[in-house]
Amino acid sequence: METLVICIDRDNDLGEKAKVTTPVIGRENNIEAAVKLATADPEDSDTNTIFGGVKVLDDLRAKGVDAEIISLAGDKNIGIISDQKISHQFDKILEEFNAKSAIFISDGAEDETLVPIIQSRIKIDSVKRIVVMQSANLESTYYILKHAFSDPKISQTFFVPLGLASLIYAVFLLANYPEGAVIGILAAVGLYMLYRGFGLDDAFAVFAEKMNTSFYGGKVSFITYTAAVLIGVIAIIRGLLEVWGYYNNGGVWYYGTLTLITVFVNASIWWFVAAALCANLGNIMDIKMNGRPIIRHLSPAFFVTSLGLLFWSASTYLLSISSVIDEYTTPEVALQYFVYSTVGAVIIALIGIKISTGARDAETKDTKESARTGS
Repeated sequence: METLVICIDRDNDLGEKAKVTTPVIGRENNIEAAVKLATADPEDSDTNTIFGGVKVLDDLRAKGVDAEIISLAGDKNIGIISDQKISHQFDKILEEFNAKSAIFISDGAEDETLVPIIQSRIKIDSVKRIVVMQSANLESTYYILKHAFSDPKISQTFFVPLGLASLIYAVFLLANYPEGAVIGILAAVGLYMLYRGFGLDDAFAVFAEKMNTSFYGGKVSFITYTAAVLIGVIAIIRGLLEVWGYYNNGGVWYYGTLTLITVFVNASIWWFVAAALCANLGNIMDIKMNGRPIIRHLSPAFFVTSLGLLFWSASTYLLSISSVIDEYTTPEVALQYFVYSTVGAVIIALIGIKISTGARDAETKDTKESARTGS
């Protein structure tokens, strides 16, 4: 096998719309898959990607090149999950076909973000983008906007902030407090922008995938993940209640924003640590039940505990030196807490590093011994 013609459907329209399982291998199978997708959604550009790949395949074979076409699909949750699924599919393809090079077929820049992943496994000779020529009527502004807003990726980015703003404004109007609407809208839109900006949607998508796998796989981690989520919610509520108490007494202007944030951290940090430890415990139990070594998976518990000590001691010291809060301990005692906690956090972190390094070295040694014996 000389060349693989690779068609990429990153958001899994083949599976979601046409109910086609990927990878799709071979000319006839790809044509059948493209026809199913075109029947389900005639406007989907992935149909043209596959037909474009078939044309490239025919041109290569006409020149005497030993080539084959494959189509790979990811997941509707575009990002880490979809890219991992495409990677796993392509690894299985390479086990079957000993190809020397590939031609990458896509319908736009989004699919072409997979080029480095494919290129890390096989040499790519060419990247071909399939562009569909449209009539003047279809290129009108109305058509473009209509179909853009029908795309979940665009509609979620555009409509969710507007929907949040409208909903918050309506709630404050019903509460006869329109002055708070501006604060609520700015806070909600700001949180949403941070959520998308830091890529937390990918993290939540990965977590949801793990929960789904744990549930249908009958794993203990489903229970511990659920418990971790509930503990995390308790942590947020606990911190907000503590902040609300100070806010009612004096307001932001009296205590200051930084002081109230420190109060939240101090009141909730150990709850967040407990949530992380609970999630890690479930993962360790599943690994143990599968008969695999658990040593290297113990290190996250040490790092989380270290962070908890640092955040708790630092927030306690900051609150103790605050001139507007008297409920916490004296600055001298709080400073001792901070010093001792820092030393303890470093020691705990070093233990975690030692465990992780030892486990990694042991796995490397086992791999080398297995390769030497040929087992």
